[in-house]
Amino acid sequence: MSSELKTKWNNLKTKLSVNFSDNEIIDLDSIIFLIGLQELGQFQKRFNKQKKLEVIHIAVCKLLSDYGYYEFDHTDNEGWPHYKLIKKLPNLKAGEQTILMKKAIINYFVKSNYIN
Repeated sequence: MSSELKTKWNNLKTKLSVNFSDNEIIDLDSIIFLIGLQELGQFQKRFNKQKKLEVIHIAVCKLLSDYGYYEFDHTDNEGWPHYKLIKKLPNLKAGEQTILMKKAIINYFVKSNYIN
């Protein structure tokens, strides 16, 4: 991971931790879950394990849509967004997947004007 990406990632984690966590540094999975909640727009609900996985799936689809892997399809009657796969995801090693997700997350928060 480049030093610029590392710096941006650490700055974003710190900012999110201050806003969303009780004195703990927020991790990658928690950030993805927050993005899913943001896209779903249902912050007040409690979710079971299956629904939490679906919230994470929403986030991953949204994040990877900027890279042309997914495209928003529709919102169902319960307000859940659905995406369709546009192109097959590349076979990446675990570390490469993490870097791709961190880049996509930084891009997401830059586009939302949460960070520069």
